[in-house]
Amino acid sequence: MTNPKFGSSEVQDIVTVAAINFHPIWGDKADNLKRMKGYVRTAAKQGADLILFPETALTGYGVKDDDTEMQSKNAETVPGESTLALAELSKEYGVYVVLGMPERDAADPDIIYNSAAVIGPEGVIGAYRKIHPAAKESLWATKGSEPLMFDTPWGPVGVGICYDSYCFPELVRYYTALGSRIYLNPTAIHNVEGWQDLYYTTLKSRSLENGTFIVSSNLVGQDYDSYFPGGSMIVGPASHIGSEYKGAPVEDKEAVVLATLDLSQAGGRLPLFEHNPLTGVPDWRPDIYLHMLSGITRNGKWAGSSENKLLPKPQAAVIV
Repeated sequence: MTNPKFGSSEVQDIVTVAAINFHPIWGDKADNLKRMKGYVRTAAKQGADLILFPETALTGYGVKDDDTEMQSKNAETVPGESTLALAELSKEYGVYVVLGMPERDAADPDIIYNSAAVIGPEGVIGAYRKIHPAAKESLWATKGSEPLMFDTPWGPVGVGICYDSYCFPELVRYYTALGSRIYLNPTAIHNVEGWQDLYYTTLKSRSLENGTFIVSSNLVGQDYDSYFPGGSMIVGPASHIGSEYKGAPVEDKEAVVLATLDLSQAGGRLPLFEHNPLTGVPDWRPDIYLHMLSGITRNGKWAGSSENKLLPKPQAAVIV
């Protein structure tokens, strides 16, 4: 695979994005795909250029009594039947679509990932495989190992899934440092005590600390054994040092949250990755962080430290 065309001189700034509050019927992939197509048409007609569905939107989320049969039965390769069907709509309307789904490894059908499939007007681009599966996802989802950025007319766009975004801030910063101005977060946040802080507060923090736009799409309604509150939203840099909603959250009902963004506002008001005029260098100091990380790996203080390596270069776009 070759790297996407990051840093194109023809990058556009104005983009309209849609985050979908979506209620999948647990285990009914055909019905979910049909309704997702409807939302793609609706959002595209409202002007959306990029449309985001939640984590596991294609199938529903829950694990039945620790039995992963539903996820295994409904997993597909990427590209596969569902993503190719959505690719026809993406081409027809000239939009990008990202959706959560169980992905079967084409090389080893026994391996399934919790993935976000990425589709563009040119076809199926690829899939981000969740690096940090959470809770019972680990019963069926193998851990992914690579970030994914895909090229668009608005520059590279980074993807993470749920737990990746809330508890592991490295991924958003990694994408931002490589030039991404949009981070996509398909998620499945349950309606449990404290979910608003984990969700809203953390994503606003990710936007503030990186000066980036974040588009987040959550499940809504009753799943197999959990209720999801929705709250799909779009957040970005504010005119002051901070972040603000560009598309306000909608809770407890299916909805399309739409916002037109000016990506030239990315970067915020802090010289994180650009030169600080007072020092002549960026404030961000990855050389120091690499030294700190090497100390952790030397002491074996992280899971799989003997096998894991630092994050590789982002996956490239493979279009079919």
